[in-house]
Amino acid sequence: MAHPSKDDWILYAQRWRWLERNNLPWNKLKIAREFAARKSIARFPIHGHILEGFESGRLEIGEHTQLEPHCWITMNMDKAHIKIGDGCFLNIGTMIAAENSVTIGDHCMFGNGFYVGDADHNFDDPNIPITWQGFSSNGPVSIGDDCWFGVHCAVLNGVTVGDRCVVGSNSVVTHDLPSGVIAAGVPARVIREIDFKPKVEPEN
Repeated sequence: MAHPSKDDWILYAQRWRWLERNNLPWNKLKIAREFAARKSIARFPIHGHILEGFESGRLEIGEHTQLEPHCWITMNMDKAHIKIGDGCFLNIGTMIAAENSVTIGDHCMFGNGFYVGDADHNFDDPNIPITWQGFSSNGPVSIGDDCWFGVHCAVLNGVTVGDRCVVGSNSVVTHDLPSGVIAAGVPARVIREIDFKPKVEPEN
């Protein structure tokens, strides 16, 4: 194996700096400041286009939302938009990937290893390496308010999930889900409607 040249080391250093940018002390401080301004919190390490999304206005995070370690937010910085509502909880290893648009409502809770993305990686051109083939999308993803996803769930592109849905662990949501249902499976299917407790009227 040939020894790296000076240009190789420069390229390596540039690539390392880019990939580790969120862990650099001054960027960690900037990220913490952005979350504090929203009364939210992110526990490091955190990955992806965090600062770039905040600074461009393409990433919106509501108040009192919490990101646990190793959350990853990645987006097409030319056109994508990600919006996460108030009071959400993104557990360890949550990944949000946007080619165009991913919207998450208020008070949603995601288990470890949750994934949501609005595009699939292309793979059908035999003349181009898969890593260079880019993405295609069937449409934006929208998740309503008060949804709970178990560990290792995935929500795929073009899907709309209604308010107050519960999705079982290891499920893959490939089609729209109406509001107020429990769903599970690969692909996820509605098991039943949720029996909501009746509203208790306040006493006078």
